[in-house]
Amino acid sequence: MFKAPILKSMLLSQFPEITFGFSLKGNDYTRSQFGFNMSFSVGDDENVVKENRKKFFETLGFREEQICFIRQEHTDIIATADEAKHYGIADAIITNKKNIALTVIVADCVPIFIYDKTKNIIAAVHSGWRGTAKKILWKTLLKLKEEFNCNPQDIIAYIGPCISQENYEVSLDAAIQFDKKYLKEKENGKFLLDLKTANRDFLLEFGVPLSNLQISNLCSYEEIYLHSYRRDGKLSGRSIGLIGLK
Repeated sequence: MFKAPILKSMLLSQFPEITFGFSLKGNDYTRSQFGFNMSFSVGDDENVVKENRKKFFETLGFREEQICFIRQEHTDIIATADEAKHYGIADAIITNKKNIALTVIVADCVPIFIYDKTKNIIAAVHSGWRGTAKKILWKTLLKLKEEFNCNPQDIIAYIGPCISQENYEVSLDAAIQFDKKYLKEKENGKFLLDLKTANRDFLLEFGVPLSNLQISNLCSYEEIYLHSYRRDGKLSGRSIGLIGLK
């Protein structure tokens, strides 16, 4: 049986009641110039994308009809899933239903995967610079607390591969929306932005213990087996991160 190229989380793997996986580029496993691409919106062959998704989901023990999707547009909209379907425009999604899986699609932005080990609730968050400026992760955590009665002490979170500060140049318009501690100014008037640390700090400030966090040190721009829009431009595919309740 074909097994898709997948990155796991050591932290999330400690909880047998959930499934997690993050797709890798895996050029050896696909016919596409985009690598093991999971997005229909980058110009890839639709049939190849469908095949890639099927292989990825099956490797993790899911069928496509068990998957929840969102249309990510760098918003602060949070969807709540009660069945497997497409939930439209949102950049975070939450569920407490078993046998369905939540997904986010990325190629440099920060993917965050959350599990409340007491309430048995999961969430997936997509946070680029716009989403981070809009505090999409913080608002997701707040929704978990206010609507699902989650305790920050029970939250487990994995921040997946994303672009590192050293490779993420932004304009002044973007930079002024962030605290200076997340910025390094360059001689050209641009700034290097640390999205990963900004999102980590949302979790810590909310009260999630540092021991409950795993933060990937992989940079999507530097690692050739990860998709990166900043590196590859129009030739960049996309990864899917999936978290599901068994």
